[in-house]
Amino acid sequence: MAGLDDGMTQLEAFANGVETRSVETVWIPLADGRRLAARLFLPANPAPVPVILEYIPYRRRDLTRLGDDQLHLWFAAHGYAGARVDIAGTGDSEGVMGDEYIAREQDDACEVIEWLGQQDWCSGAVGMIGHSWGGFSGLQAAARRPARLKAVVSVYSTDDRYACDAHWMGGCLIDDNFSWGSALFNYCALPPDPAVVGHDTWREMWRVRIENATLIPAGWMRHQRRDEFWKHGSVCEDFGAIACPVLAVGGWLDGYPRTVFNLVENLSAPCKGIIGPWGHKMPEIGFPGPAIGFLQECLRWWDRWLKDIKNGVEDDPDMRLYLMDPLTPDPVATTRPGRWLAIRNWPEAAAQPQTFSLGSDGTLVRGEAIKGAGKTCSVRSPLTTGQTGQAWCPYGQGRVAPDGAVDQRVDDALSLCFDLASLTEPLSILGTGWLRLLVSADKPLAQVAVRLTDVAPDGTSTLVSFGVLNLAHRNSHEFPEALVPGQSYDVQVELKPVGQIIPAGHKLRLAISSAYWPMLWPSPEQAMLTIDPAGSRLDLPVLAEGFESEPVIFGPVAQAPAGPSTRLIAGKQTRDRRVDVATGTMTLTALSDDGTARIDETGTEVSSSHLETMIIAPGVATSAEYLSECKIGFRRDDWQAHLQTTVRVTCSETAFHVTGSLVAHEGDQIFAERKFDETIPRDHL
Repeated sequence: MAGLDDGMTQLEAFANGVETRSVETVWIPLADGRRLAARLFLPANPAPVPVILEYIPYRRRDLTRLGDDQLHLWFAAHGYAGARVDIAGTGDSEGVMGDEYIAREQDDACEVIEWLGQQDWCSGAVGMIGHSWGGFSGLQAAARRPARLKAVVSVYSTDDRYACDAHWMGGCLIDDNFSWGSALFNYCALPPDPAVVGHDTWREMWRVRIENATLIPAGWMRHQRRDEFWKHGSVCEDFGAIACPVLAVGGWLDGYPRTVFNLVENLSAPCKGIIGPWGHKMPEIGFPGPAIGFLQECLRWWDRWLKDIKNGVEDDPDMRLYLMDPLTPDPVATTRPGRWLAIRNWPEAAAQPQTFSLGSDGTLVRGEAIKGAGKTCSVRSPLTTGQTGQAWCPYGQGRVAPDGAVDQRVDDALSLCFDLASLTEPLSILGTGWLRLLVSADKPLAQVAVRLTDVAPDGTSTLVSFGVLNLAHRNSHEFPEALVPGQSYDVQVELKPVGQIIPAGHKLRLAISSAYWPMLWPSPEQAMLTIDPAGSRLDLPVLAEGFESEPVIFGPVAQAPAGPSTRLIAGKQTRDRRVDVATGTMTLTALSDDGTARIDETGTEVSSSHLETMIIAPGVATSAEYLSECKIGFRRDDWQAHLQTTVRVTCSETAFHVTGSLVAHEGDQIFAERKFDETIPRDHL
């Protein structure tokens, strides 16, 4: 096993006689009597080895099974055990879920780590790996400092649950709060598998989950400020609590690249960052590409910190960042052209600030503004502005995952735009930009959305980065303050980090709007913003002149083969926008249908779909409406269970109204159903 080439694909490794084994279900006992269900992946060699823990709620026996095979069997073939553990109340684990990232979940993680480290097949060292929730749980567990946790690989995660997660951005309520909240509402009430927990037990466990279900997105909406609810589980509250090494990974298209910078810049423990062009898919999948041999990078991390192999991983560059070449919106493109940069002293060695000033004539110029020059500019954007934007956390782009941004010209026409003259040489943006605005509004509550776009000679406008701010949160996310209409405020809007080249012959455009639907829930009234260009400026980090990167080399994509499955019904992803010509009301529908597949090893057929509908009229803020329908079903000769949940969100000027339903079927009969109806006051939102 030690003689394997790190670049060898898992298929080749198996063909060359590397044997692994998996244990379908192992019960991990907790101090309070509950048990968590785990699936183990072990090297055939009986010698004790470190174990890699993935701790998430997404059902190890069915929903994540094939991906678990590809990840953990690969590690097993390279000398590591793997443990895929379902969080309490999910999959076959006992208990109830409650909510995401609660204290009990983290307490359980520490117990799981200790139990794994005590097993006779384990050397005593534990690492944690995870994507999204699993990335969160790795950081949160690390902050608790369990003695056996020696290293973490955290992919697409956050250090700040309020400022950088699927709920709020710049103090604005974002669409993912409903999309993700609706999905979790369904996940929390799914049944266990009777083949694992027992045919006499599963119904009672399912009933308890349903009885304890809560309307998840409504619960999150009760916390509109950065209060203790969000501070809990936010490792930025004390970066010093994390003592074990962290490999932080992000994607420019994904919702979480900011976290990589925050961890690399603030952790005192060893920390390295990798950011590729990806959406919310693992780097070895790479959508958009290029994919990388990410599991080999993880293996180097584990070898150094779990086996104490002196392989020099601590001497890797601080950051390996993918600098993207220009690419106009393309419905069939699956790869982003560009190049990798290795940066050893981030950010000083690579990124230099460059200032751009706004002109009242719609120009953007390099250098500081002339104070007091020019006149103000105003914008009252239709509430349909934002229709060409991306989802807050896209999974990809183009026809395969149509949640990325398209040509921005429609939204540009509804915004206040400032254009830089055509570039005579490329401009390489690398990192986090900021827009400082001197702005007033005609309403006490208002929001501002900012976009950077790359405007080609033919007029095509491609999204580069964006940022948003609830102006009531201009000074604090914890203590918001309403605006005084007509009074000017000096505010700063943080832009999403990016690595992007604007080529010679193109223009950089700054677009400012007072609405950004469906990503942002609108303010109670349509507002007009008035901006003083002379008191405003754009600060961008640009690649340092003369910077030369050492070569960045990743291995070829490597995964283990997944267990056998049979596709029964093809999935599909669609996104459709329709406008009522008479009223201007815009309806956006997004369907994510995974179809139906049979897991051949268990005989279980799994189907799932999520349909979202978002509606708004161009001039009526209280017309905003969100609807969701989630369906997940399981079928086997001896078992048929199906769960359908719905969520609907509407509002008045003073409150949100959230309703939901849950209908569970066993076979053709209703097993249980519940309805929810909640009114939540708006708090400076």
